[in-house]
Amino acid sequence: MSTQTLAPVLAPYADELVAFRRDLHAHPELGRHEFRTTQRVAERLQRAGLQPELLPGTGVVCDVGRDGGLGRPVVALRADLDALPLPDECGREWCSTVDGVSHACGHDVHTTAVLGAGLALADLDALGLLPGRVRLVFQPAEEVHPGGALDVLAAGALDGVDRAFALHCDPGNDVGTVATRPGPITSASDAVHVRLHGSGGHTSRPHLTEDLVFALAQVVTQVPAILTRRLDPRAGVAMVWGRIVAGGASNVIPRTGEVHGTLRCLDSTVWAQAGALVTEVVHEVVRPYGVRADVTVVRGVPPTVNDPEAVLVVEEAVLAELGPGTVTLAEQSLGGEDFAWMLEKVRGAMLRLGTRTPGGRTYDLHQSDFDADERAVLVGARVLGAAAVRALGEPGLG
Repeated sequence: MSTQTLAPVLAPYADELVAFRRDLHAHPELGRHEFRTTQRVAERLQRAGLQPELLPGTGVVCDVGRDGGLGRPVVALRADLDALPLPDECGREWCSTVDGVSHACGHDVHTTAVLGAGLALADLDALGLLPGRVRLVFQPAEEVHPGGALDVLAAGALDGVDRAFALHCDPGNDVGTVATRPGPITSASDAVHVRLHGSGGHTSRPHLTEDLVFALAQVVTQVPAILTRRLDPRAGVAMVWGRIVAGGASNVIPRTGEVHGTLRCLDSTVWAQAGALVTEVVHEVVRPYGVRADVTVVRGVPPTVNDPEAVLVVEEAVLAELGPGTVTLAEQSLGGEDFAWMLEKVRGAMLRLGTRTPGGRTYDLHQSDFDADERAVLVGARVLGAAAVRALGEPGLG
């Protein structure tokens, strides 16, 4: 590649990419219903002279670069298309027009960054400066279980890929910086639902029935505590409840009650054991109270484990694109990310893209007022494109 960075290649697309991201933000779609988003991405790739292929349902895959066989390497850049079932309170002109749905996790930024990287790489390829193929993967349904990454793998969209890269908004870091980490960068994440059943009764006579609310309280407090003594503490296991439903009157012991939460774990081996143990522990906890428990553990995603060599590629690309001091060490997160399934098939890395305005507010992901500094869109496109080019030049790749 004759240009020192991708900045001059992407400069003509800067305003268009910001407008594209705003359009996606204003028209968010939930997992496996990203029909408009899929169409918008595919149409823009077609206008660039590329040949995008629609995945079954929703999602797009598009190769950039000459095929020609000969074992040329293939690097994938992945984005996620879906939004969250949350109202949008960002207060911007491009606020969501869909009631109760918003891009509160920044997937509009991810999608636009991968699109921008693809446009820049197509320009490089037209000049004969792309040393292999880059596969743009716009996947559906990252926010649901089972995630859309499994759909992508089932469709064969990663077949023949040698490396895979993705990014995720990080509102805890300033725009213009990227955080990386070799090894696990996110956690395994499962959904847990416990439903208790009893005969019900009056609160004046708890001894004549099963005190279901009291038993439910024991599940909420004791199960997470017991797991810390039954599982290796180095595995970073976290059992946290997010929803409790029981009863309708202060003097009535209800017949049913339920609690919903998540089970997270940083270690794949412990994760494989944890779901069955949660079920066992719940039954142990409620047995003295005479209630019956139904426990459902929905397997979510494994930890996202970054390949050290791929992380080095990303770090070198970031430093070349953005300059010294732009790479930081990412904290290990207990958040779940279904890019993990792709990294079980292909070596690669996920990076954290800074989206905070320097000196500005630190937003939280999955909150209705989440907002990102729009300069992150171009930064993400530059970094992903540069990482792909650098990976294609790795000795022995392909």
